Amino acid sequence: MMNRFKTTVLLSLLTVLLVMMGGALGGQGGMLIAFVMAAVMNFGSYWFSDKIVLRMYNAQEVTRADNPAFYDMIKRLADRAGLPMPKVYIIPDQSPNAFATGRNPEHAAVAATEGILRILSPEELEGVMAHELAHVKNRDILVSTIAATFAGAISMIGSMLQWGAMLGAGRGDDEEGGGIGGLVGSLAMAIIAPIAAMLIQMAVSRSREYLADATGAEICGKPLALAGALAKLQNASQMIPMDDQRPATAHLFIVNPLTGGGLASLFSTHPPMEERIARLRAMR
Repeated sequence: MMNRFKTTVLLSLLTVLLVMMGGALGGQGGMLIAFVMAAVMNFGSYWFSDKIVLRMYNAQEVTRADNPAFYDMIKRLADRAGLPMPKVYIIPDQSPNAFATGRNPEHAAVAATEGILRILSPEELEGVMAHELAHVKNRDILVSTIAATFAGAISMIGSMLQWGAMLGAGRGDDEEGGGIGGLVGSLAMAIIAPIAAMLIQMAVSRSREYLADATGAEICGKPLALAGALAKLQNASQMIPMDDQRPATAHLFIVNPLTGGGLASLFSTHPPMEERIARLRAMR
């Protein structure tokens, strides 16, 4: 419940930021244009997300005949979650990881790498795949698309403000309080607001990861198994990085496939692994 509330608050902050940027641009016209452009791009990606990301990682669809144990595990978990059976894929990569995609439960897919199938116990793998089905159940692809649309619109308006400030520099310096002060203010908002929007977007993603952990633990009934899986994956994914690391899809995976720490953690799509594990262990 708390993570859903946090998501609502963060999306509201993005809305407020978008309205403020629209006002700074000088009216609703520019804001509307930026929002529509961002919506078209992001919802186009949302509509075809399953095909796009699966093709990116050369994921191969499997049937029950191909891998009965894994397929039956997904079917059992989907039934527990009250979800339609998703398509099941295996990614030919030895880095242990998994993700879910699809615009809704009726068009969902779950994918696991060869590496994660190799290193996890059946109970741990069940916890991971329950986490991925939780993303489907919670419609996290839709939530992340909405956040990306707002953040994208804010970034576009920021670019418009920067160009407007530069092209308007030197004009009307003494007219109605304009000039250097107004120029500096516009540039500051044009730079700071997109960064703030990106930070909020990352916070939305982290909140949904916590929610998927909790929902996944409820689906499989084994929070400690999921906690154990995350502990294994944290180390193994760093030792065996993915062959093809793509920042645009990093938020989909159960563990961040990108390397980086320190200041980079502010822009991480995933919460600290230690905190995720601690919350799961507290559920037992």
